[in-house]
Amino acid sequence: MTVAVESRAVGRASDATRWGQLIFGILCMVMIANLQYGWTLFVNPIDQKYHWGRAAIQVAFTIFVLTETWLVPIEGYLIDKFGPRIMICGSGALVAIAWVINSMADSLFLLYLGAAVGGIGAGVIYGGAVGNALKWFPDRRGLAAGLTAAGFGAGSALTVIPIANMIATSGYQSAFLWFGLGQGIIVMIVALFLKAPQPGDVAAPAAPAVQQTARDYSPSEVLRTPVFYVMYAMFVMVGAGGLMAIAQLAPIANDYKVAGVPVSLLGLTLPALTFALTIDRVLNGVCRPFFGWVSDHIGRENTMFFAFFVEGVGIYALLMAAGNPVLFVILSGLVFFAWGEIYSLFPATCTDIYGRKFATTNYGMLYTAKGTAALLVPLANVLTTATGSWHAVFYVAAALNIVAAVMALAVLKPMRIKAMAKN
Repeated sequence: MTVAVESRAVGRASDATRWGQLIFGILCMVMIANLQYGWTLFVNPIDQKYHWGRAAIQVAFTIFVLTETWLVPIEGYLIDKFGPRIMICGSGALVAIAWVINSMADSLFLLYLGAAVGGIGAGVIYGGAVGNALKWFPDRRGLAAGLTAAGFGAGSALTVIPIANMIATSGYQSAFLWFGLGQGIIVMIVALFLKAPQPGDVAAPAAPAVQQTARDYSPSEVLRTPVFYVMYAMFVMVGAGGLMAIAQLAPIANDYKVAGVPVSLLGLTLPALTFALTIDRVLNGVCRPFFGWVSDHIGRENTMFFAFFVEGVGIYALLMAAGNPVLFVILSGLVFFAWGEIYSLFPATCTDIYGRKFATTNYGMLYTAKGTAALLVPLANVLTTATGSWHAVFYVAAALNIVAAVMALAVLKPMRIKAMAKN
């Protein structure tokens, strides 16, 4: 009888359990994707009703991004302490409340309040889902983080058209209300099935292709390691560089007079700019599990070097060949494809170095780099004004990616090996 009890105590969780946890996390991510990627559909309708100006309305988006990223370390600590179920379930309610507030907002204050509440809720869900994936899949950490992040990157693709149709037929307030309630309630239900792995549920890989730490670092210990700040700087460089380039797609298309030129690819015919922006949704999602899977086999830094280098070259090539509508679409797709992988490679690398126990908190600290990168993007407008052209923005964006690519092999890899050798 004692032997049987011990056998159950050290029994491993089944693959069905692990993949089930991953799928639940992905579903939660899909439900919060519209908070970021669907926002653009509401800006003009809000402005048409209240005439607050697009700049004032877009402050709400900045508030959302900042609260969604910079509070994740605190939220991650609570998730690691109390588990993902209670934290994500409560955040599903916040997501619903946020869009209900937006549906009733008749002042900028209420709009900003809704953005802050939504950012807090989304940050908990994002951090909790990614952190849980990292803990359940030490053997496929890159793939698991990539699939989870893909839910956020591409999740809005399914609901863009329904939201746009509801805005057109019933008004943006109805879209905020009903989609907000629906998304929040689904998160709350799915969260009830989430759980963190218990000791013995997941075995450490016997011979992992990617080296993993033999100990768990606390958040305070992480902040005392130089390798963390190297990763943070690289995250900011690639994040800001990609965002700068993406933000300038429309001006480039208009300046080269290719925005409205029909392009036929893969059986689809769309105006060049529309085509480029459409494939963003798909490739921004696909690249995350793809590069995560690649990194599980050839190493994180090797994958970073390849992806960041391709991103840098792609940004420069896009600038040089933007006058050709077909190349404009293809190269913009390459830029999108080589950019979103930061949301799978960095969480996997962070957990490889610092361990599983505090994975949500430790990656949460690194994830604040997204907020820092977002703050740097407006500097592109300053650079454009100072030089009289957006060419300089593309040169800077390409250079940031190339520098980050070199840092992956020349700086991060040897520092990571040295830090892990101490264990």
